[in-house]
Amino acid sequence: MEKKLLRSHDRIIAGVCGGLANYFDADPTIVRLIYVLLTFFTVFSGILLYPLLWIIMPEE
Repeated sequence: MEKKLLRSHDRIIAGVCGGLANYFDADPTIVRLIYVLLTFFTVFSGILLYPLLWIIMPEE
């Protein structure tokens, strides 16, 4: 079975982190925490990455 990277219905804003969690078989809370930490430690580059993924990733 082929995995697809899709936005999730388990969402807080757009389902991007939930979709990444589903793709990597991880807990969505952990993925969200990693996203927040990476955003702070990479000079807020996550703020640019999240809307880009929101546009690119199709919805479930």
